[in-house]
Amino acid sequence: MMTVPRTICIGFLALIAIGTLLLMLPFATASGEWTNPLVAIFTATSAVCVTGLIVVDTGSYFSSFGQGIVLMLIQLGGLGYMTATTLLLLLIGRKLCLKDRLAIQQAMDTAELANVNALVVSIISMTFIFELTGAFCLMPTFTPEFGTGRALWLSIFHSISAFNNAGFSLFSDSLVQYAENAWPMAVISALIIIGGIGYQVIMEAFMWAKARITRKKEHTIFSLHFKIVTSTTLILLVLGTIAFLFIEFDNPATLAGKSFGAKALLAGFQSVVMRTAGFNSIDIGAMETSALFVAIALMFVGASPGSTGGGIKTTTVRILLMSTKAALQGKEEVNCYQRQIPVSRILKALSVVVASAVSVVIITTCISLSDPELTFISILFESVSAFATVGLSTGITADLSTWGQIFIIVTMYIGRVGILLLMSALLGDPSPSVIRYPEEDLLTG
Repeated sequence: MMTVPRTICIGFLALIAIGTLLLMLPFATASGEWTNPLVAIFTATSAVCVTGLIVVDTGSYFSSFGQGIVLMLIQLGGLGYMTATTLLLLLIGRKLCLKDRLAIQQAMDTAELANVNALVVSIISMTFIFELTGAFCLMPTFTPEFGTGRALWLSIFHSISAFNNAGFSLFSDSLVQYAENAWPMAVISALIIIGGIGYQVIMEAFMWAKARITRKKEHTIFSLHFKIVTSTTLILLVLGTIAFLFIEFDNPATLAGKSFGAKALLAGFQSVVMRTAGFNSIDIGAMETSALFVAIALMFVGASPGSTGGGIKTTTVRILLMSTKAALQGKEEVNCYQRQIPVSRILKALSVVVASAVSVVIITTCISLSDPELTFISILFESVSAFATVGLSTGITADLSTWGQIFIIVTMYIGRVGILLLMSALLGDPSPSVIRYPEEDLLTG
């Protein structure tokens, strides 16, 4: 039976398959040769899953056609299979059935079901507005060096890649050459944050700004979701910046020898990209081990629900922290911003964290067995980066064995569709229980 979760999972597999076939073609490569199937499927999976891990240099290995295919896969993967499909259905004039609406609802992790058409149109419109604005803002950086035509392509590619939190770059060193240039770093960071914060938060902020500009009397009340996402995101960005600045301050391979302003800029940028996007402005492999652990924690958390980023999500972490606080205080209710969090959400958050942690442990173990010559911290970093669809690497991706790369491909796919959605697709819809068992207490802690 083709359930909604299975439809979504198969849809992403179909996109990966099509992308793989297109990237294998001779005119997709700069050399004009057929692409190695493993390279093609790895790149296609990384693009569709908006991860950014690469085994070949995107800018030099692929032709303009190949780069265009990668960009298309990033856009479709970032929007989501169901969002892109819904847009196509709307363009051809087909009405959405209940199954289509449920698929959109589940794919976007939203409670809205009634006006799906308007939701999809507004998401796509917002996406293109931000991407075009980002490209326009990046043009002054690239034009003096590359000329108008090449600069336009570079701006569009990096803007789309940043907004979709993909982390793909056409430069062999990612953004290292622009590391101390505040303008492109700020533009890329803004695109990453906006793309990773989620549609609902953006729309609430837009409605608030609209009410303030038009001076409407009605008071805009932000939802609990908005408050948790924005506050948690801000806290993570600040803590990440401070941590990277403190740890890497005297590291000669990263921040040492630079002005304090440059150090703060680099630390802030890494705090942003460590959450969801695979751009880098410093040598990740040269970072201190403690900084890598901080990066792993930030990557594991990831972006926010309804966004283009991966990870366990900011709301999940916040719910578990508030639940822990309530338990330590001896309370039986979990409250946040004068609102009670439903038990079902707490259970879902717990299951996401446990399932994600188990997945990372399994994949790290598998890669350690297939590539025993690599260090544990590098393998763990790679595994979490793939699972959270971040795309940062200590430089071991291309050196992985065939089995190691296959494990990373599987991990990227699981991270994009979501561990709970994947399990639901594999196991099918749960049947309601007709038996209710008696409650019995047990010891914990």
